[in-house]
Amino acid sequence: MKLILAQNEADLGKKAAAIFLDTIQKKSHATLGLATGSSPISTYAALINAYQKGLVSFSRVHTLNLDEYVGLAPENDQSYHYFMKQNLFDSIDIDPANTHLPTADAADLDAACKEYNDLIDRFPIDLQLLGIGGNGHLGFNEPGTPFDIRTHLVDLTEKTRKDNSRLFPSLNCVPKQAITMGIGDILKAKAILLIAFGENKASAIENMLKGPISPACPASVLRTHPNVTLVADAAALKNLDKKDLEILS
Repeated sequence: MKLILAQNEADLGKKAAAIFLDTIQKKSHATLGLATGSSPISTYAALINAYQKGLVSFSRVHTLNLDEYVGLAPENDQSYHYFMKQNLFDSIDIDPANTHLPTADAADLDAACKEYNDLIDRFPIDLQLLGIGGNGHLGFNEPGTPFDIRTHLVDLTEKTRKDNSRLFPSLNCVPKQAITMGIGDILKAKAILLIAFGENKASAIENMLKGPISPACPASVLRTHPNVTLVADAAALKNLDKKDLEILS
């Protein structure tokens, strides 16, 4: 795992975006795995800035998002479809037909999961962006999730719902289920980019890097992937000592 140290949130966004730009420059029709939440916002802002400066085109790019809340229509302002349009898609030249998220308001959720697996197989991911949850979850793959699982329906833990409740009017408004890309799908990505900012991520980063590789900390499985880059600030790394950091080549 490679470490890139960020000085602040804006710097993290620029450094993460640079990895995306390199991927697209090498392969204009790349498939990008994307994430939502507060962590990637600065990355998306940097990508929009690069597009506005004429440094990149997304016209041939495909995207696959990690997850979506069950029961929220794409136009709902708390859905991840809406988040992606507001924070990235509407500000770049990507073809909306090339942007994909799970259909989590479908009548048949099992069929929706299979449909998303078919998309992942059709468009292998060149670069997967990840944040990390306070309990080490990736996407909505909560502790205890098997490492080989594919896209699936998940019951959200109370901690995850509380973590995300800041974006909703109240905890009662936070959906209790989601469709998430599986850990098995994440590991198939050719390259993985994990971003972490702030002291509240320090425990999860420590467990990911120093604890056992176990479903108890889903992010620990990233240590088995041959091409992972961690972009993080000093606060997110505060529980690591010098020896730990030296191991991150």
